[in-house]
Amino acid sequence: MTMEKKTFMAENENVQKVVALLKAIETGDTVAVGYVDADNYKQHNLTVGDGLAGFGVALAGLADYPEKARVNTVRAFGDGDFVVAQTDYNFYGPKAGFDIFRFEDGKIVEHWDNLMPYDGSKNPSGHTPFDGTTEFADFDKTEENKALVKNFVIDVLKGEHPERLTSYFNGNSYIQHNISIADGLDGLGSALETLAKQNIKMEYFRLHKVLGCGNFVLAVSEGAFAGKPTSYYDLFRVEDGKIAEHWDVMETIAPESEWKHQNGKFNGLN
Repeated sequence: MTMEKKTFMAENENVQKVVALLKAIETGDTVAVGYVDADNYKQHNLTVGDGLAGFGVALAGLADYPEKARVNTVRAFGDGDFVVAQTDYNFYGPKAGFDIFRFEDGKIVEHWDNLMPYDGSKNPSGHTPFDGTTEFADFDKTEENKALVKNFVIDVLKGEHPERLTSYFNGNSYIQHNISIADGLDGLGSALETLAKQNIKMEYFRLHKVLGCGNFVLAVSEGAFAGKPTSYYDLFRVEDGKIAEHWDVMETIAPESEWKHQNGKFNGLN
């Protein structure tokens, strides 16, 4: 892949395997399922049973669902043994999702994700959770960009140094894909003001993982929204050392009594 090539994924063998596996939800491709280590696959989606058997049960249930499964991965990249995919799903209903897979010896051995229902609407600036830049670049700046995002989450989202907010952006120009927030710092400020008036808090308690490739960086955090335990997956595009674009998926964490395994939502990402 050249720096000029426009693509939705930073290509390597593991990334290609993940994209194929996700597409298999739609196509039923059994070859792609072979990329999973059947003996060691650990599941962190709390609504799906553990192991390859749990994944199989979830797929089998689609046969009785009125809508056909659809999978369109819009961005994907690798970071060491991990692969991140951002996907437009119809999986038991339309959803926006992020998936993280961990590989050992060329096989998928662990999976985490964040999913939220999506009704096809656009945010106040006309953006969806999926559109925007898909070109990967600045591969030599991966670690620098990951450090920037880590510091932003700690300083601003966790609230340790909120006064540093403006230093992470190039003025008011950044593009926002959160379905409820308009572009720029003005849009973010307006959304937070609306939440405050409704006495709704968006809280980040812990940053679990930062994964990146070039100009794209994903941060996985744990917190609360409106008092409910929440998992935050935030994808950032960094340009010239500043945050230029943002996508996210928020998921309410189910109570432990409803979990289908005890692997936890974030275990293994620390």
